[in-house]
Amino acid sequence: MVNGVAPMVNSSLDVAAIKAQFPALNQSVYGNKPLVYLDSAASAQKPEAVLCAMDDFQRQDYSNVHRGVHCLSQRATDAFEAARDTVARFLSARVDEIVFTKSTTEAINLVAHGMGELLQPGDEIILTQLEHHANIIPWQLIAQRKGLTIKVVPILDDGQLDLDAFKSLLSDKTKLVGCAYVSNVLGTVLPVNEIIASAHAVGAQVLLDASQAVTHRKVDVKALDVDYLVFTGHKLYGPTGIGVLYGRHELLQALPPYQGGGDMIDRVSFEGSTFKDAPFKFEAGTPAITEAIGLGAAIDWVSSVGMDNIAAHEDKLLHYAHDRLNAFGGVKIHGQAPEKVSVVSFTLEGIHAIDAATILDKTGVAVRVGQHCAEPLHDRLGVSSTARASFAAYNSFNDIDALIEGLGVVRELFA
Repeated sequence: MVNGVAPMVNSSLDVAAIKAQFPALNQSVYGNKPLVYLDSAASAQKPEAVLCAMDDFQRQDYSNVHRGVHCLSQRATDAFEAARDTVARFLSARVDEIVFTKSTTEAINLVAHGMGELLQPGDEIILTQLEHHANIIPWQLIAQRKGLTIKVVPILDDGQLDLDAFKSLLSDKTKLVGCAYVSNVLGTVLPVNEIIASAHAVGAQVLLDASQAVTHRKVDVKALDVDYLVFTGHKLYGPTGIGVLYGRHELLQALPPYQGGGDMIDRVSFEGSTFKDAPFKFEAGTPAITEAIGLGAAIDWVSSVGMDNIAAHEDKLLHYAHDRLNAFGGVKIHGQAPEKVSVVSFTLEGIHAIDAATILDKTGVAVRVGQHCAEPLHDRLGVSSTARASFAAYNSFNDIDALIEGLGVVRELFA
């Protein structure tokens, strides 16, 4: 039970009731087109519970945290740290292993910066062909500065990771493996348990980008035995401007601070300064207080619905979407891995993805188009861009029917 709300036990969600909790979804666009939002992999909409939690804090309890002794500051601090505790429970982590950042991108940069101070020339980092740019570029910058080598694990034609190739790249020079838990383009669920165990066998650490995973499945950092894990709030029905870094406490303690400023210090003098223990030494300056509270409310909302229920519903949507797109014909679905989440990237024969998405928008159907911050993966797929439909708890089979109807308009216009 979360905030007095018992999780639903029926995996068949009352989608209409859930959708009614999302104000942004109950509107029409272009005059009279009901909005069909299929872009949750980029940013999920926020339920009323999240909006109210943030609004109530701003109206009643707003103040800076950690430094004030007055009533509002103490209430703000309590709410902010309660959000950290909520995240820790959500991941089955210790509270002192949760660092608030502004995004997944900043969280990865934080670890890359810290590890860059510890790694030596000739050390190796392994990434996968499925990575978002946020899990490529920070490591490239560190590799260039420190003389490190980056190796890349290829994928198979169906979108699965080539696990044999991954294992062949591991050696005693491998110091870190950075990989997505779930591909933001293909929806592929990576075999993270085997990846982590294999990396640990050669003494390497593992960072998982779980931005697409935490929205679709229960993530337990202790069961995974992962070293670092990152995700962002705005894909988990929460606000932008807030991200999370989980790190084993002893590893966080060993990393140097990422930024300097107020609130992360123990003592400051012009002769030298000392810093607080993790997680606070990584949270310089005034944090995103309202956004952290919004993230805590989003996690409470997800927990009240039940992650297993959401996952079961989304799996039905995924299979329905595959069936409808295959029956439509002339559609190539990129990513056919046996285990994937409700993300479907596709191209239409003879029609550029940008043209298709633009026309779909005019029918009221919102999908993502482009390379989805995964240009190397699109090079592997042999396409310049894809259209991506992604489904969440508030989507229904009717939304997928609207997508297919919209694609019919696209085909008719290009006929």
